[in-house]
Amino acid sequence: MAAYDTRGRMTSYMVAAQGGSAAAPTTDAFGGEIGRGQARTVRARWELPTVTRIREAVALDLRAREVSEEVISEAELVTTELVTNSLRHAKPLSDRTVRIHWKARGDCVEVEVSDGGAETQPVPATRAVWATSGRGLRIVRSLAHEWGVLRDEKQTTVWAALGGPSRRRVGT
Repeated sequence: MAAYDTRGRMTSYMVAAQGGSAAAPTTDAFGGEIGRGQARTVRARWELPTVTRIREAVALDLRAREVSEEVISEAELVTTELVTNSLRHAKPLSDRTVRIHWKARGDCVEVEVSDGGAETQPVPATRAVWATSGRGLRIVRSLAHEWGVLRDEKQTTVWAALGGPSRRRVGT
């Protein structure tokens, strides 16, 4: 038996018909419906706990969309790296948030992270064996079949396409 709100939408936890135990949540930590619509966009607070919360939201959503576990793992890692880089190296958006957008078509997933930008363009760091940081975009580049950076005067967006060929065209 499921519980519904006044608009007829399923509430955040469904109750299983047999035994009454709680089933998988239908909303994530940001209040979005898991696996609904063609894409998800979250504006998350500009703080370190955002990294864990957004990684979990992306994974829950992609599992509900029946994306393969391999691509989900890659999306979790890429999302973690992009959000961490944003919090570490850039400014927040004007409302003190970071914007995360993702979409899936079959096993193809695209993830975008937008922030208020920095003085320099995001680029993979040069390889340094003993470095304790600076591997984020190198990891993204190794997992994504396409990735890139879009900048304007108000924000920077770093995006990555995982799991197969993308239809994205840079500069159009």
